[in-house]
Amino acid sequence: MKWILWIVLSLVAVIGVIAIVGYLLPVNHAASRSADFNKPPEAVYALISDLKSYSTWWPENQTNVEVVEAVAPSKFVTRIVGETDFGGTWTMEIVPTPGGSRLTITERGEIYNPIFRTLAKFVFGYTSTMESCLAAAQKKLA
Repeated sequence: MKWILWIVLSLVAVIGVIAIVGYLLPVNHAASRSADFNKPPEAVYALISDLKSYSTWWPENQTNVEVVEAVAPSKFVTRIVGETDFGGTWTMEIVPTPGGSRLTITERGEIYNPIFRTLAKFVFGYTSTMESCLAAAQKKLA
């Protein structure tokens, strides 16, 4: 019976340390990732600006967003809406390249939950969602 108590106390201690580290980390962060496409900027813009079709090519996206700025075919900015543990914007910029175009996503994010903040910083990284989006977009436009 003592070993169960030690396991529970150890788990509480670990979660406590994770929370304390999270409280010490800043709520805000910024990160960017880019990917090249063999399609013109108009094709990339058409894909990323159609929010209703995201679930057909990027099922991992579960966040409600609203459009903040849309400048076809070069810039598309979204912001997280609703009550979540996360907030912030994604600025997606598309520039032409000799082989097609380059999409750069810049996240200016906020993580309100200190445990999620610690996990994002040290386990998942701030760029994993952007990398997933870019990989899914490349696959869709291949």
